[in-house]
Order: sequence, then structure tokens, then C-alpha cells
Amino acid sequence: MIIDAHSHWLPEGIINNAHFYHKGWGDIEAQLKMMDEAGIDKAVLSYPTSDAHLKLGSISEVVRIFNDHIGKIIKKYPDRFIGAAILPIDHEPDMLKELKRSTEELGFKAISLASSYNGVYLDDTRFLGIYKIAQNKNLPIFVHSQIVKPIGSERVEDPLLTPVIEYVFDTTICIGKLLMSDILRDYKAKLIFAYFGGVIPFLANRFDATYQMLRGINFVKDLKGNPTDYLKNIYVDTSGDKGKANFQAALEFLGSKHILWGSDWPAKKDIAGSIQAIKDLDISAEDKNNILGGNLQAILAL
Repeated sequence: MIIDAHSHWLPEGIINNAHFYHKGWGDIEAQLKMMDEAGIDKAVLSYPTSDAHLKLGSISEVVRIFNDHIGKIIKKYPDRFIGAAILPIDHEPDMLKELKRSTEELGFKAISLASSYNGVYLDDTRFLGIYKIAQNKNLPIFVHSQIVKPIGSERVEDPLLTPVIEYVFDTTICIGKLLMSDILRDYKAKLIFAYFGGVIPFLANRFDATYQMLRGINFVKDLKGNPTDYLKNIYVDTSGDKGKANFQAALEFLGSKHILWGSDWPAKKDIAGSIQAIKDLDISAEDKNNILGGNLQAILAL
């Protein structure tokens, strides 16, 4: 079974109020056609983040539009799509209420968060209740890079550099803050980060070496273990990537059980190529099948 861990669909109400997206992001029939042609059995629909909340007046309004429309899609195509609900992080009292509504009434099986929200990262205390519920109810959390004011954009805002570098480092900082707040150690929620978890796999050895040096002079808090002991708890998706270097780094650090194939549809179109990249890896057939869908199948208990 092939399951796409990273795909997007947006309702018209969000597309029309966001500066980047076009009607192709709201064509579910085109996505189904692509899935059939590529041999994809199921796909997770998560939120790519947008600036639609600025015109719509609030994140809460974006949540209502997105979750209601995705709920209709997963009801119409229950065997093809898995919904990842977004939450009204701008109104903390409603977060748990919306999570309950989206999972119990609308049929969502996962949560979709951004790596940050206007500089607030996922180590903020408002998310702790979400992690507890996600852990207890086995709701994986798909974390997409924040595209609105990601880290670094206050100094450099560039149409190429911002998505290539700043999106990736916003995800990297997010994971680092989850490490330093002990969330990766203390919570068992399954956190799945887009695009190989930023550059975390490339920094693994530096994390441990620097931590040990700083602990030697009592300059950093005691994590009760090396950073990589907890960083290895994360999951990552491939986000349509085909380069061997990212796969090799992720495999060396996380192992095949914590890597999920994702297309990043409709942002990326070479779906067959990104699947073939998995098939070309020098790993066992079982590991390839797990990355292409088996790992996510187990996470979701499908």
C-alpha cells in the first residue's frame, strides 16, 4: 500500500484570500487522477499554511472553512483521503473543542500544525493539551513549515531564499525548541515533520558533541540524555524530494521506520519520480515498502 503523507487541498474560501495559491490547489478530482496513475492508495490532506487569516480576520475562521470542507472530502472519499485538522491557535480555549469536533464529528484522524505562528513555536504551553490527547488517542501530528514570516524573514525576504532556506530552518528551530522544552522526551505523540525535519539529520552529531561540551561547563540544562536520544523520536516525510543526500542522512540518523514518503502535491508534480527515488534506495524491499506506506499505515492503525 502506498500512502502519501504530505499532500494538500484548499477550499475556495482560502485560495481566494491567500496571496500564493491558485485554483489548482482546490482540484480534488485532479488529485484523485494523479493518485490512480501513480498507484497511490491513500493521501493525507494537511494544511500548507497561508496568509488567508489576514483577510479573513482570524485563524479561527480559516479553521472553520478548512476543516468543514476537508470533512466533506473525507466523507465522500473515505477510502482515499485522511484528514489532518487544523486548530484555532489564536483562541486557545477553542483548541481542544475543535479537535474534538473534527475527530469525533468530521472523521479526521490526524492533526495539522505549522512549525510556528508569528514567532510562537510548538513548545508553547498552549499545545501541551494537544500533545496529551494526540498521545492518548493515537492522532499523528503533521508539522508543515510556516510560510508566513518564517525565521529569518525579518532580515531577508526573497522569493527564492525564503522558501528554500527559511522554511526549512523554521522547521529546524521548531524541532530544536521541542527538544529543549523536554516535549520530545516527555510526550509520546507522533510528530511528523515535512521535508526531512529541516536539517536536523545533518546536525545530529553536532547536537551531541556541543551538548556534551556545554554540559561539561554547566552552561546548558541537563536533558537527562544526549539530544539525539530524543530527536530520534520524530518522524519525517520526504516532501517530494528525490535527492540521495537527504535520504541517506535521514536513514543514517532516524532509520527507515521513521521516514514517510510524501508527494507535496500539488506544489510538486513529479510524483512518479519521488516514488522511484524510494525504490532506488539501497535498502531492503521491506524498508522501501514501509517508507512508501507501511510506516504510516502502522501509525494510523489502518
